[in-house]
Amino acid sequence: MGKGKKPATYEDIEALPVGWVGEIIEEELVASPRPAMGHARVSSVLGAELGGPFDLGRGGPGGWWIFDEPEVHLGRNVLVPDLAGWRRERLPKPPAPNEPFMTVAPDWLCEVLSPSTGAMDRARKLPLYHREGVGHVWLVDPLARTLEVLRRQAGGWLLVATHTGDERVRAEPFEAVELGLELLWLPEGPAGR
Repeated sequence: MGKGKKPATYEDIEALPVGWVGEIIEEELVASPRPAMGHARVSSVLGAELGGPFDLGRGGPGGWWIFDEPEVHLGRNVLVPDLAGWRRERLPKPPAPNEPFMTVAPDWLCEVLSPSTGAMDRARKLPLYHREGVGHVWLVDPLARTLEVLRRQAGGWLLVATHTGDERVRAEPFEAVELGLELLWLPEGPAGR
């Protein structure tokens, strides 16, 4: 944050135009427009593919709460990862339906990278996630068609694997179920009529 600049507040987020997502990172307001369709596709499919076996226990081990775009308050930081999951052993009861945000760091989260948010996700949000104890982060780039799997270690993030294209993968911490990356990507080029 620049010298002499006042810290951002939640009111700054509420004052954003409709359709914008606001976060507060190290006391600075960061605003992003709604994501492009490739980004939305990745979030939607990952939520469906992981939610069934891990959140609902359908065809998988269960044991997780998985949310799309949850607002997470970690100290003075307000973050909105694209997807986040909490192990039920750490969070036995889900938040109440009227709770607007979480204050417990997730065990896993996914950031879908875009040209406008990729640098912020890597340089500013990853260190915060590490400091707050998030165990795993997935970085998915729908344009490059990559999935990076990061595991938290004492000194920083360990890049466990980078998966590309149409691979079928078992990625930490959800290795109990195979994920076909081809499901995540929209076909290249404009939609046909």
